[in-house]
Amino acid sequence: MAQAQGGYYLPQPSHWPVVGSIGLFCTMFGFALNPNDPSVLMYIGLAIIVFMLFGWFGTVISESVAGKYNKQVDTTFRMAMMWFILSEVMFFAAFFGALFYARELSVPWLSGAGHKAMTGEILWKGFENVWPTNGPGKVGGEFHVMEAWGIPFWNTIILLTSGLTVTWAHWGLKKGNRGQLILGLFLTVALGFTFFGLQMHEYGEAYSHMNLKLTSGIYGTTFFMLTGFHGLHVTIGAIMLAVMLLRSIKGHFTAENHFAFEAASWYWHFVDVVWLGLFIFVYWL
Repeated sequence: MAQAQGGYYLPQPSHWPVVGSIGLFCTMFGFALNPNDPSVLMYIGLAIIVFMLFGWFGTVISESVAGKYNKQVDTTFRMAMMWFILSEVMFFAAFFGALFYARELSVPWLSGAGHKAMTGEILWKGFENVWPTNGPGKVGGEFHVMEAWGIPFWNTIILLTSGLTVTWAHWGLKKGNRGQLILGLFLTVALGFTFFGLQMHEYGEAYSHMNLKLTSGIYGTTFFMLTGFHGLHVTIGAIMLAVMLLRSIKGHFTAENHFAFEAASWYWHFVDVVWLGLFIFVYWL
């Protein structure tokens, strides 16, 4: 049985890491067989991973509700979540760095700016330093730029509002106001999935009416990589908060013991901050 000895928590042996490894292997091997037309094995692997997540997190929740975790475990969870969010910061920093490099360095160099006068002549004569660009010789095709003051603006309002509602829910939890906690979480989850729905509509408009695609030069590539991965994180965050909502309805959290809720809210605030950077540097400027 899982137990705490000498201040350190010793979990019972678990089969879930093995199940997760099998799922990851099937997913990657199935994808590698044919990246353009993923095999059934890849989808089986994804299903195994989802099954593993439900099972493993279910075990953790059961142990937490049973009161098996001590303060040392709580500290470990907090440190793990902090390092996880830091890794996510580095993940998005890489893509923002790629956008900065393309926009502020490589595009001007191709046009011969600065001390790169010969670069433009040798690599692509006549290339113009403009942003957004679809690449030398317009290899990305003709497309329309995504405007900031349509769906992106309203999605910004939605995410900022969701940051307020999740904080309001946290205040309710600290005060022991279960109704405020549940309502705040419900509103946050609803706003999160509304954001996702509007972004899918935006993508549909981009592909069908604006000819803006992942292959539309460096602008299209950076646009869809940054907004697409952020949309994935919004979806994951909304699912996490939906689980917190169900746990709140079941009465799993108290004013003194609710780190799972805090972890999900930390993640959600991180998603909010990343979106502000996206709105400013991808849509607006």
